[in-house]
Amino acid sequence: MARNGKLAEDNIVNSIIGEGSDFKGEFKINGLLRIDGHFQGTIETDGKVLVGQTGKAITDIKARMVVVGGLVRGNIFATERVIFLSTGVITGNIITPSLIMEDGVKFEGSCTINRAEEAQ
Repeated sequence: MARNGKLAEDNIVNSIIGEGSDFKGEFKINGLLRIDGHFQGTIETDGKVLVGQTGKAITDIKARMVVVGGLVRGNIFATERVIFLSTGVITGNIITPSLIMEDGVKFEGSCTINRAEEAQ
């Protein structure tokens, strides 16, 4: 039941950096952050970060789930999953228990699959 609650929360956008916007700083939120503009800084959430096709993020991201369809330069630490869409361009290191990468992604860096049972 709690898992179904998490799925519903994943669809509620708490914060948006819209297309044409520039934001610099530190983002600490609960829930989903969508980036369609330009962001530079750090992101920390127990929810989801979505970088849209027009999004450009120069950042380190700590989140439960990260979906990248735009450009990310920085490290990603996800406690559940990272998804790279075919339009994604990623430069940085990834640590996550699960990685999904569509055909066409441009990725430069390293990835560590860190499953929960292996960490214990």
